[in-house]
Amino acid sequence: MTLVRLDVGQALLDARINPLQSIEAFADALDLEWVRRVLQITGTATVRRRKLLAEYVVWLVIGMGLFRDRSIPEVVRHLSLVVPDPKEPSRAATVTASAIVQARDRLGPEPIALLFNETAEKWASTSADKYRWRSLRVYGIDGSTLRVPDTPENDAAFSRPTSGRGGAAYPQARIVTLMVLRSHLLARLVIGASSDAELTLAETLWPQIADFSLVILDRGFISYKIFHDINTQGKERHWLTRAKAKLKWTVVKPLGPGDDLVDLFVNPNLRRKHPDLPETFKVRVIQYQRPGFQPQKLLTSLLDPVAYPAREIVELYHERWELELAYDEIKTHTLEREEALRSQQPERLRQELWGLALGYNLVRLHMERVANALELPPTRLSYRHSLQLIRIFWLTAWVASPGMVPTRLATLNREMELLILPPRRKRQYPRVVKIKMSNYARKRV
Repeated sequence: MTLVRLDVGQALLDARINPLQSIEAFADALDLEWVRRVLQITGTATVRRRKLLAEYVVWLVIGMGLFRDRSIPEVVRHLSLVVPDPKEPSRAATVTASAIVQARDRLGPEPIALLFNETAEKWASTSADKYRWRSLRVYGIDGSTLRVPDTPENDAAFSRPTSGRGGAAYPQARIVTLMVLRSHLLARLVIGASSDAELTLAETLWPQIADFSLVILDRGFISYKIFHDINTQGKERHWLTRAKAKLKWTVVKPLGPGDDLVDLFVNPNLRRKHPDLPETFKVRVIQYQRPGFQPQKLLTSLLDPVAYPAREIVELYHERWELELAYDEIKTHTLEREEALRSQQPERLRQELWGLALGYNLVRLHMERVANALELPPTRLSYRHSLQLIRIFWLTAWVASPGMVPTRLATLNREMELLILPPRRKRQYPRVVKIKMSNYARKRV
């Protein structure tokens, strides 16, 4: 995909509106021409003059995700997203809350989703190329849930999970992500209702996995159909997961201590449903035990013990936890541990989720560039403090003179260089909690 690169400031001046100095931190990654192209494709570009142009609403949706502690009108005001009145250019431009809602509704979720997918395809692919393991790009796939506002519309669209304690307090959106594990850049995202199974949502992801890659799966994704799809829908695409306790196989050949080539037999009923599945899968089983934990078994399509040593595969599998850390960065730090997302209507909520993912990627991309300059892996920079610095830059850059923006950007990068974390320690965390769920009844009104 080839995109024409335009100077952001000049493009905005050509549109007869003031440059958005505050977005310069991301301008070289997500330029205005890219945004306009997506708006043209989805038919949502601004045709007549409005206070909130469609290009600005895109940045508003991204800002909603990155500034979770600010109200939506505050985000508009702080990012200076309102086009001033040409008859009174010196007067501060304002916009009503209802106009913001209407502008979001005109935009819809599709342009933000398309913008996320196109940018993620470029950014994540480049990042995965840089941080390969034995010539393979390393990805992870897993799902999570996010609480959404408790409105009848959101309840109908996303539903709420149930348990022995009754229905959940809030409706929940379920997401499944494909992530570059070594940089935390999101490569793909699928959004569904809490009633949607992760395996079902992930079906659209398997064809989009890059060639020459390894996908580390949560064991909830153990499925012969998934194994087959990953292996056959591209070139040199592999998978790695932890075996379930009751999974059975037949040893074909020992490859080393605790390392065997085995046959997995496909259930005949599954083969009748999917005739393209083979009768057996040849996979590799690696057994290991960490001090203080039960013995574990890994399943993988990496069959060559010389090209892919068992000890390295065991260490690599535990990088799957990087995806859990990314979910924590989104929920705990980006969303400020708020009870639920903002949007009261399903389409606005989907738009908000795509904007949140795009904003997260922009922060992670900026962190990766700073880490590259320091010759460190991106996971050695603090996400929480990087996000705080970028928030401050966004909130203050628009009041600076245009000539000062490059200097402020250089200062931002230097400050982020101070956020180096110590190397990861090999700590062991048993699956226990210090505080149990409250015994109080859930509030029903």
